Amino acid sequence: MSAEDKIVVGISIGDINGIGSEVILKTFEDSRMLEFCTPVIFASVKLLSFFKKHFETDINFHGIDKIEDCIPKKINVLNVWKEHVDVKFGEETPAGGEYAIKSLKAAVEALKAEKIDALVTAPINKANIQSENFNFPGHTDYLAQELEGESLMLLISENLRVGLLTDHVPVKDVAKNIDRARIDKKINTIYHTLIEDFGIEKPKVAVLGINPHTGDNGVIGDEDDTILRPALDNIRKNGKMVFGPYAADSFFGSGNYKNFDAIIASYHDQGLIPFKTLAFGKGVNFTAGLNRIRTSPDHGTAFDLAGKNEANFESFREAVFSAVSIYKTREQYKEISKNPLQTNRKRGFSKKK
Repeated sequence: MSAEDKIVVGISIGDINGIGSEVILKTFEDSRMLEFCTPVIFASVKLLSFFKKHFETDINFHGIDKIEDCIPKKINVLNVWKEHVDVKFGEETPAGGEYAIKSLKAAVEALKAEKIDALVTAPINKANIQSENFNFPGHTDYLAQELEGESLMLLISENLRVGLLTDHVPVKDVAKNIDRARIDKKINTIYHTLIEDFGIEKPKVAVLGINPHTGDNGVIGDEDDTILRPALDNIRKNGKMVFGPYAADSFFGSGNYKNFDAIIASYHDQGLIPFKTLAFGKGVNFTAGLNRIRTSPDHGTAFDLAGKNEANFESFREAVFSAVSIYKTREQYKEISKNPLQTNRKRGFSKKK
């Protein structure tokens, strides 16, 4: 692949007072990253110059005012704004939220216009992003509105993929947010993303129960028997290899998760606690099911570490690698789907007469 063909990865800066700037800089300090993609950071050269000085890095930027001017094998910084911005590491400030959203909105517009191939988002703070113009609990909900498709929060690492039936929902509201329609939609989304984005021809998906011990035959709630089991039975009749519901308390500790291509948890912490226990620091959040690709690291703003030059950047780097890998796999799938006969011939097969 020539330099001109490099996948263009847009990067939103996240909360300017968090560790986003540090993990971005540390990721691209390694010049080999520029062999995988052409990065475009949505922020400003002034802000990145401040971060460069603060973290004492020799990294160089190429400032641009429009994406068409980005240069392969350079770290491009798109000037979304040009004014000076005060950075207060470790503090939750209105400016932290305001500029995080400015960066995100500009990056998403570029993604929708196909001026970038994929988006990697640095962490935001869910409290200071709220305003009249932005009323979403996080990235995923905003992207679901702006892009096409049915979004699904999917945490991925080398050997583990965990999706969610419900994501940022209070625990008291989990059960009433799970119905047959949602189960069908989420399983259909994860099934297709495993095929199209990860190249798995016949995915095996496990589903975790809603209640402890999947309800113990109605003793600890009846949602597993009245909602979840019938929905999974119906999905299996349509040919998908979907298994469960499994009792969540022993599923990961027993190693059973290794037998599946993905696991769907009923609610946020049921899936994310074991995922982050097994893969923290190297996990990636992928918003599956949408017509554009977005990944992020598996951590938050980490205000307690901000500005100290102590943040671990491995998860952000993995988010960049994952965005590039998923983009390539999805493009390959599109090509195969476009001309299956030609693809079969390339593989040494011929269509039966």
